[in-house]
Amino acid sequence: MNVAEQFKAFSNYIVADAYFSKRPFVEAVKSTTLEFISLLRDDSVLKYKYTGDRTGKKGAPKKFAGLVNVYNFNPNQLSLDLSTQEITIYSLVVYSKAFKMDIKLAIAIFYNEGRETARKLFFSTDLKQAGEKIVQYYRARFQIEFLYRDAKQFTGLNNCQARSKNKLDFHFNAALTAVNIAKHDWIATNKQVDNPFSMSDYKTLYNNTLMLERFMCVFAINPNIPKKSKNCQRTIELRQNCLLNLTKYCN
Repeated sequence: MNVAEQFKAFSNYIVADAYFSKRPFVEAVKSTTLEFISLLRDDSVLKYKYTGDRTGKKGAPKKFAGLVNVYNFNPNQLSLDLSTQEITIYSLVVYSKAFKMDIKLAIAIFYNEGRETARKLFFSTDLKQAGEKIVQYYRARFQIEFLYRDAKQFTGLNNCQARSKNKLDFHFNAALTAVNIAKHDWIATNKQVDNPFSMSDYKTLYNNTLMLERFMCVFAINPNIPKKSKNCQRTIELRQNCLLNLTKYCN
């Protein structure tokens, strides 16, 4: 947590997968005044907070009002934050036995063609955060997996043989930056907003461009003539679409 101040410069939240949903890590994050968002185990022991009046009897006041049953709970006890055809999100402040603290629980129920497919327990140490935001932030975390996958497959993230810390640091940054630049260029130039970024498609695009430039060089074709320039771009797009359709057909 030595870099907590650097994190605070752009966000007050740290998002990690379920592996880090352990008390020592959660407490370490909280000690830096940052908030933690992650995923809980399905069998996590969670308790409703008691909000009723005090009985006036002797002894410690009542703190809890029963265990949270994820698969059989009263929707009126929770706040409905989001309801669509694909997902329904309920949220509530509960007590976590594993963390020994109150957390903001977000129960996400996923649907496919009207039928429930899964239930997931997301949480945040920020008790005022909306359940919809908790789920949104956690699901956005998975985008980093695509970054590392593309860097391994296309920009040589694993191919460095250097042993120096500085050289390895430069290599890793260069590989990951190359993917980010490619994604930025793809989004900026691609007119089809429903067509997601694919490093494989981006590689195919520039492979087509390189091949076409080779043809022009061999056959002494001037690509700067307006008529030929349009034909060149059209040729690249047609070849790329053919490869995409062929890939979909084979799959």
